[in-house]
Amino acid sequence: MKLKKQSIDLVFCHRKPERSFFWKGKQFPVCARCTGIHLGYLSFPLFLFGVVQIPLLFALLLIIPTYLDGFIQAYFNIESNNYRRFITGLVAGVASMALVSIIGIYLGNLILSIIN
Repeated sequence: MKLKKQSIDLVFCHRKPERSFFWKGKQFPVCARCTGIHLGYLSFPLFLFGVVQIPLLFALLLIIPTYLDGFIQAYFNIESNNYRRFITGLVAGVASMALVSIIGIYLGNLILSIIN
């Protein structure tokens, strides 16, 4: 009995070749937008150690272009390009990490105020 190779697909990305970057003939594992988002996540240590701080409202506003770009593509049939997808994804990834740090600091302060 031959077993079929199973893979666990935990990537929440469509990975369409026309919306992905290629390096040396090989497609990236995620699309251009997700590539930007994941690279934006690398900014987390800057927020964690207080090197950079972004106000809550500004962080929320920085995420909007990503949703707008996807919405326009989906509902108005206006195709974006990989450069725009990457940039809006990168900005959203950085803003997401700013939000994570803001929420983390808030929760940490809340816990410390309850303990004291």
